[in-house]
Amino acid sequence: MTGDWVSLFSGGKDSSWALYRALETGLDVSRLLTVHPDGDSYMYHTPATHLAGLAAESIGVERYDVEPDAFGAADVDDAGEQGDAELEPMEAALRELAASDGFDLAGVTAGAVESEFQTNRIRGMCDRLGIDLFAPLWGEDPVALAESMFDAGFEVRIVQVAAYGLDESWLGRRYDLDALADLLDLREEYGVHPLGEGGEFETVVVDGPHMSRRVDLTYGTVWEGDRGHIEVTDAKLVEQ
Repeated sequence: MTGDWVSLFSGGKDSSWALYRALETGLDVSRLLTVHPDGDSYMYHTPATHLAGLAAESIGVERYDVEPDAFGAADVDDAGEQGDAELEPMEAALRELAASDGFDLAGVTAGAVESEFQTNRIRGMCDRLGIDLFAPLWGEDPVALAESMFDAGFEVRIVQVAAYGLDESWLGRRYDLDALADLLDLREEYGVHPLGEGGEFETVVVDGPHMSRRVDLTYGTVWEGDRGHIEVTDAKLVEQ
């Protein structure tokens, strides 16, 4: 697995854990690739991706952005076709990186846990590019994964919720053992996934063992009756 690796990186817990595991494994992660879709997405984590720049600075790895204007106006009704269309800007970005002088693209890391919709498309992209895929979360037990993140020292904050049982009090809450216990109760009652794999909640990692400084957030909350998100008013790196 020698060569340059690119981590698909939103700043959320799953992509951050995949990156962390890649670094621990000894992969040469030379770039973080952050995709910023315009609106909802079948393929990508969308909330608070603008914070990924601060996280990348703290991690010390150069970042490559795919901005919303890279996405064409896909006029399709089929989710599969939409997912294929959303993948195109990321694949184009990887081809551009692979063509850079001195860059030997070996593979990408991805934080997929259970979504075959996403993973099959990313795996197909890797096959077309002739590169490897490192997906250390794939098929693992979600509770064990969460506990591994906590044990490693990840500080994770919930930035968006959209599920029965998750009210405004969850916005900005730390995703830790206490939160996990509450989520397991909600799984019994409402079927909430403990990692939010069904879109029940989204997260951002503000600190971890791979980061030199913590991301400090100031924010308000926006609640829309049965779902909500935080609205960041200020974000900066602070010494741990």
